[in-house]
Amino acid sequence: MPDIILHHYPISPFSEKVRLILGYKKLAWKSVVIPTIMPKPDVIALTGGYRRTPFMQIGADIYCDSALIADVLERMSPQPTLYPAENEGVARMLSQWADATLFWTVIAYVFQPSAVPYLLGNVTPEQMKAFSVDRAAMRGNAPRMSLAEASGALAEYLRRMENMLAGGKPYLLGQQPSIADFSVYHCLWFVQKAEPVAHILDTAPALKEWLARMAEFGHHQSERLASEEAVAIARASTPAAGDDMPFFNTHDVSLGQRVTITPTDYALDPVEGELVLSTATQFAVRREDPRAGVVHVHFPRIGFHLKKV
Repeated sequence: MPDIILHHYPISPFSEKVRLILGYKKLAWKSVVIPTIMPKPDVIALTGGYRRTPFMQIGADIYCDSALIADVLERMSPQPTLYPAENEGVARMLSQWADATLFWTVIAYVFQPSAVPYLLGNVTPEQMKAFSVDRAAMRGNAPRMSLAEASGALAEYLRRMENMLAGGKPYLLGQQPSIADFSVYHCLWFVQKAEPVAHILDTAPALKEWLARMAEFGHHQSERLASEEAVAIARASTPAAGDDMPFFNTHDVSLGQRVTITPTDYALDPVEGELVLSTATQFAVRREDPRAGVVHVHFPRIGFHLKKV
């Protein structure tokens, strides 16, 4: 099996989602710790502009977005599964809700003044300003939730999820963990990290037990890798062909055509390249970088839009 290289940083919630999936599947991985804010020259060399955290690298193939990363890890190691057959559809839908609605509710709730040092460390005023400017640029004109709205919504979401565990169910959808558990977990893990405001979780005792149960999966085995080495690995590798994946066309495009792929919600940095993959679930573009060489950058179809150049 080729090396799994995860580009992440410790306090990133979506990175924790992927780290825990790696622990659940007992997959060894290489750890590249990237900057929390721009500039990220080694990241951009590999992704072509995508700046969200995390992304996963396998040779010269770059996988963006935790939803796609989860699917790729499932193909590499089908057992234990993230998608139990009896509830795959609802698990994916709940996961998508958690990665979007629950995540942004949590972000609005945890970034209270008393909790910031627990999330970012004892940063200087200049570092805090740089972080705020960076995140404001990522959010752009996206609507922002007030603390009052976030507090009320999060309290109700916790009540609903507590109800999902009624009767002593070990996981949100039954006896077996699914992708829904990992997506909800990373959001509530971030609440736990914000210690001065984490008391909101006390209203959901079964959910707190579930959090502890999920945390037991751990992160398995990781080995530190310098970002320069990851770029060199990409340059020395050849992207996977993907010839066996059926072409699914909803954009009136053809393989080899130059396109851009951009997130639909925030961090709207387009990645441009030649379209090499368009399936029912993902896109990929071929691009060439002076340092990373030829790479294929992959995106999930949901949450991203493709546009002809």
